Amino acid sequence: MDKLENYSAPADLLQDRVILVTGAGQGLGRAAALAYAKHGATVILHGRKTKKLESVYDEIEAIGKERALIHPLDLERAEEKDFAAVAQAIAEQLGRLDGILHNAALLPGLSPLAHQTVAQFRSLLQVNLIAPFALTKACLPLLNAAPDASVIMTSSSHALNPSAYWGGFGVAKTGVDALMKIQADEWEALPNLRINSIVPGVVNSPQRVITHPGEIKKTMRRPEELMATYLYLMGPDSHNMNGKILFC
Repeated sequence: MDKLENYSAPADLLQDRVILVTGAGQGLGRAAALAYAKHGATVILHGRKTKKLESVYDEIEAIGKERALIHPLDLERAEEKDFAAVAQAIAEQLGRLDGILHNAALLPGLSPLAHQTVAQFRSLLQVNLIAPFALTKACLPLLNAAPDASVIMTSSSHALNPSAYWGGFGVAKTGVDALMKIQADEWEALPNLRINSIVPGVVNSPQRVITHPGEIKKTMRRPEELMATYLYLMGPDSHNMNGKILFC
């Protein structure tokens, strides 16, 4: 696992690029969407709740950067046709796609495996593992047409070191890293496609509040403090990086 040190992204790093960010309504997804927009990208904001996406849209508009688009979708209930519809909408509205940040996650809480139902396990795998696979697959023709396309998966320290009570979420994130490695191998001979994973670590996010409610927020890093890694992997400076796991 690698760690990025002292990277400073140029202001036009993502100029003229189109980036899809899942789970963009809050936390790391919101911070990434804003960072990508500030560095020149047109950002497609995905999430379940339109109101939250509209708030991020307004923030992007307020900083006077490239326009953003909103595409709500409930990943827990999405089927293959729904992912295909996302890709079709991007093609029709923007005509290109240069990157995807798979940030959306489902983690209702920690519990022993014995307490997790099959339905809960299925939902955790659907949102955290199957959806990134299905969305990347649906968007592959657009990504393949881009001169320099980057896909970023969101991993977890509990994928690298599985531990008690993380259940279906931990299993899904372990699968995400395997999926990333497999896709990276398949893209190895394609100079315009790359895929990598980010482990955010401890950060003040809505997910962290669920898993560690007793922590003092002011002692944790803010999502904005992690954006150097997110910008590096999405931009052309990481052109030769493929199949890596970066720790923030």
